[in-house]
Amino acid sequence: MVENKLLKGILFVGLGASSYGMLATFVKLAYSDIGINGTHYTPAEIIASQFTIGILVMLLINLYRKTTRKEAPITISKKHIFQLMLAGTSTGLTSIFYYLAVKYIPVSIGIVLLMQTVWMGVLVEMILLKKRPSNGKIIAVALVLTGTLMATNLLNSQNTPDWRGIVLGLLAATSFTTTMFAANRIALSVPVTARSLFMLLGGAVVVVIFVIATQNTPFNYDIFYKWGIVLALFGTILPPILMNSGFPLTGIGIGSIVAAIELPVSVLMAFIILSEKVVFIQWLGIVIILVAIVILNIPAKIRRL
Repeated sequence: MVENKLLKGILFVGLGASSYGMLATFVKLAYSDIGINGTHYTPAEIIASQFTIGILVMLLINLYRKTTRKEAPITISKKHIFQLMLAGTSTGLTSIFYYLAVKYIPVSIGIVLLMQTVWMGVLVEMILLKKRPSNGKIIAVALVLTGTLMATNLLNSQNTPDWRGIVLGLLAATSFTTTMFAANRIALSVPVTARSLFMLLGGAVVVVIFVIATQNTPFNYDIFYKWGIVLALFGTILPPILMNSGFPLTGIGIGSIVAAIELPVSVLMAFIILSEKVVFIQWLGIVIILVAIVILNIPAKIRRL
C-alpha cells in the first residue's frame, strides 16, 4: 500500500516536472510564429494568454469540485487568500523573467539558470530561518555552481550567452525560489486546486501590469487558441495540480529528486525540436547539477525509508 502511494506520487511529480520542462520550447515556438496582425507574438501576449486560460480552467475545476463534493465545503479565510495571492505575484514574475530570458538565450541555458533555485533555496534557509547549511548542502551548492559554468558553456569565451538573458534567467530563479519557499509554508490547509487558483490570480495582477507597460502594438488575440491553450496546460494547469498532489505522497526529499527531471526534459526538447546545439561539456554540467540535487535531498530520502 505504501509502495503504491510512493509510486503514484513519483508519477505525479515526474509528469508535473516534465510539463514544466516542455514549456520553454513551446514559448520559443510561439515567439517564432506570426499572429493575425502580421507581427510576431510578444512576451506580453504569450504570458497573458497563458494566465488567462489557466485561470479560467482552474475556476472551472474549482467550481466542479464545489458542486460535486459531498462533504461540507471548506471555508477559506481572507488571510489565506491574501497570502496565496501575494505569493502568486512571484509566480507571475517567474513567467515574465523566464520568457524574456529565452528571447535572448537558448532554452538549454535558460533552464539551467532557472535551476539555480537549488542554491538560492539553501541561501534563503540560512538567512531567514537562521539555519546553517550542512556539509552535504555546501557540497551540493558547489556542484551546482560548477555544473552551471559548464552547462551554460561560459568557459568558452567564443560562445558567451547574451548577458540580458543571463540576468533575466537569474531573476526568474530568484522569483521561483520565493514561490517555492512561500508555497510550502502558507495556507497549507487550503485544497490544492484552490491554492493554485489564488496563486494564479496573484500572478495575473503582475502580468496585467506587465502587459499594459510593454505591449506597444495591437494585441494578437489569436494567441489564445494558437498557443495559449498549450502554454496554460503545460505551465499553469497540469504542473501545480500534479506536483501538489504528488509531493505529499513522496515527501520533499524524493519529490525534489524526481522533480529534477525538468532539467533534462527541457534540454532534450530544445535539442530535438528546436535543434539547439548542446555540446558535451554542457551535458556533463547538467549531469553534475542533477547529482547535486540528489545529494541535497538524499538525507530526507534515507529518513523516509
